[in-house]
Amino acid sequence: MANRLPSKVSISLLTVLFLVSCNSVSNLPVLQPADAPTVTMVVPQTDGVGTNREIAVVFSKPMDPASINSSTFVVAGMPGTVTYDAVNMIGGFTPSADYTNDTTYNATITTGAKDLSGTPLAAAFNFSFTTRASTDKSAPGIFAVNVAAGATCVPLNQKIVVTFDEQMDSLTINPNTVFIVGVAGTVTYDVVNLAATFTPSANLTANTKYTIMVTTGVTDLGKVHMGGPYSQTFTTGPCQTGGVPIVALCPFIGGFSVLAGSAVTNTGSTTVNGDVGIYPGTSVTGFPPGLASGTIDIADSAAAGAQGALTAGYLDAAGRLGGTSVAGDLAGQTLTAGVYKSTSSLENSGDLTLDAQGNPAAVFIFQIGSTLTTGSGSHVILANGASACNIFWQVGSSATLGTNSIFKGNILALTSITVTTGVNLEGRALARNGAVTLDTNVISGCTCP
Repeated sequence: MANRLPSKVSISLLTVLFLVSCNSVSNLPVLQPADAPTVTMVVPQTDGVGTNREIAVVFSKPMDPASINSSTFVVAGMPGTVTYDAVNMIGGFTPSADYTNDTTYNATITTGAKDLSGTPLAAAFNFSFTTRASTDKSAPGIFAVNVAAGATCVPLNQKIVVTFDEQMDSLTINPNTVFIVGVAGTVTYDVVNLAATFTPSANLTANTKYTIMVTTGVTDLGKVHMGGPYSQTFTTGPCQTGGVPIVALCPFIGGFSVLAGSAVTNTGSTTVNGDVGIYPGTSVTGFPPGLASGTIDIADSAAAGAQGALTAGYLDAAGRLGGTSVAGDLAGQTLTAGVYKSTSSLENSGDLTLDAQGNPAAVFIFQIGSTLTTGSGSHVILANGASACNIFWQVGSSATLGTNSIFKGNILALTSITVTTGVNLEGRALARNGAVTLDTNVISGCTCP
C-alpha cells in the first residue's frame, strides 16, 4: 500500500510542538558554575562617603584584572578610574571629579567581570552609596600595632599587624610602605579590620633588634597620605629567662589609666595618675570630686584611638599560646613570669606573689575566660624586680576588686570593671564595652616607654 503524505493538520501540529519546545528551552534558567565569583563586600564609609573618596568592592576569588575596568565597574552618571588589587581581590572606583554633596549614587559590577578562568560574576551586583557634605581631607592614623614598642622576647616567626583608624587604599599597602626594615616579606590588607599584615619570608634572626616602619606612602580612600612616617622597635628572643613578649598596648594606649566603653562613674576622692577616657559612650560622672592628673577625654579621637589599642592588646593577650593552667583561687601562690590560663573565673582572696626572679622585664599574662574577683583586703605582691606595668589580666567578662584591696597590673576587660571602696590599683583599668566604676581609689597608671 502506498505511503500517505502527512496531512496539513499534522504538519501544523508538529510545527507548533517544535516551536513550543524551542521556546521552553530558551526560557530555562542559565545555570552558573558553583564556583562563579561574587562580590562579598562594599567598602564605603559608614557615616557617608566623602565626595572625593574611592568606592571599593571585595571579590570572593581572584579576578582577571583586564575584566575589572570602567565598563564593568560603573557608577551611574559619574566617569572615573577603575583599579584592581590582585593581592587582596579588591576593585576600586575613583571619580574623575568630586561627587555632589548629599547625593545617592547607584553603582553596578556587571557580569563582564570574570575570574582567572574566564567565569563571569554569578550575577550583576548592584549597590548604592550616599555622599556627605564634605571632601575627605583628614590624614589617616594608626590605632595599634600587635607588637608593643620596645618589646623583647618576640618570637622569630612574628607577623606584624598594623591597624589603621580608617579604611585605606589597599594598593598603597605593600612591602614598600609597611615592613620590617631589612626584612623581605609580603603584605596583605584586611578591609574588615582595617589591618595590614606583614609576613616575613623567613624567620627573623634570634636576639636581634628590628624596626617596624609605616611610610607616608600609605593613603586612605580619599588619597590623603599619613601625616608622617611611623616606626617602632622590638627585639627577638629567645629569652633565657623564659620570658614572653609584653602585651601590645603601647604606645597607642597613651596616658590612659582609666578607659571605658559605656560610662565612667566615680564616688568619693579618687585620684587617677594619668588620663581618663570613654568611647563610644559619653557619660563621665564624679570628676570632681575625683581628680585626674591628665585629661578627661569623652568620645573624642584620643579615646577612640585608645579603645583601638585596647582591642588590639586584649586580642594579643587572649591569643598567646601555651602557658600554665590555673583555676579557682590564686591566694597563697607564688608565680613566676609566663602565661597563665583559666577557662572560667579566677579569684584572689588573700595574698598572691608574682616573682620576677631578678628580671625587671619579666612579663605575666593571665588569660581569664570569665570573671576576675579579688577579696576584701587582698594583695598582689611583687617580688624580685617584678613590675606592675608588665602584668596583664585579660578578663573574658568583668572584673571586681574587693574593698581595701591592693592590686597590681593592667586589667583588660571585655565588659566592665568595678573598683570598690578603698582599692589601690597600681596599673590601668581598661574596659572595652562596659563601664568602669570607681569609689575613693588610688589608680597609679603606667607610662609607655
